[in-house]
Amino acid sequence: MSLTLAANKSSEIYEYDFGDGWQHDAVAEKILPPDPAFKHPICLAGANACPPEDCGGMGGYYSLLEIMADQKHREHAGMKEWIGGELSAEEFSMDGVNLVFKRLKA
Repeated sequence: MSLTLAANKSSEIYEYDFGDGWQHDAVAEKILPPDPAFKHPICLAGANACPPEDCGGMGGYYSLLEIMADQKHREHAGMKEWIGGELSAEEFSMDGVNLVFKRLKA
């Protein structure tokens, strides 16, 4: 990911996956002077798990959520196999995100 926000309250649209069209609005709430103690970005808050890769954008993801919520849906077993088990859409781990950020190279 390469995204540069140069001023407080500036915003940028970041498109993650050109095929599925995931767009994220990034807003710089506050830009602080560089601090040598911070070697990588940190996550301060968040919610929900990331959608599975190549699930078809927002429409495909909402369809997947609907299918996974209904064990009697004709596509439930196939989708469960495709995602590798259960879907925990509400799950979020700030520690997990920060572990990924810690591994980023500048």
